[in-house]
Amino acid sequence: MGRSYLFECPKCFYRATVSGGEDRGRDVRVQTICCHDCRRLYDAVVSLRVASQSTGIGLGLNRQLMRPDDSSTQPPRLEAVLNRLPLPLSRHFRWAHYKPRCPVSASHKTEPWSNPGKCPVCGVLLDQSPLPFRRWE
Repeated sequence: MGRSYLFECPKCFYRATVSGGEDRGRDVRVQTICCHDCRRLYDAVVSLRVASQSTGIGLGLNRQLMRPDDSSTQPPRLEAVLNRLPLPLSRHFRWAHYKPRCPVSASHKTEPWSNPGKCPVCGVLLDQSPLPFRRWE
């Protein structure tokens, strides 16, 4: 079960709700990234469990998420993954892997971020809330 925490900067009051590093749920794995162009933190989807094409199951979102890992594929946003319907009861699934990218633009410069880490706006260490903001599968 994955967890998202509230991180807040004591100097500039920047706030982000992210995992704070690598995290995983049953169907998704994420990595918190810092986008230097947006100056924001994001949870980027790096692996996603999708139904295999041989099962014949193909909802629009599942078709979008089943693309192979290549440089032209933009990974789905974490919110879209968490709001999708659960996978059907099937033994046929596979993991789709993605490179961590900024959800705003694939051309933005990003780097992995983990707690404790610096604020992307002013460079001061961010404070983590003691309790998870949300839990996700």
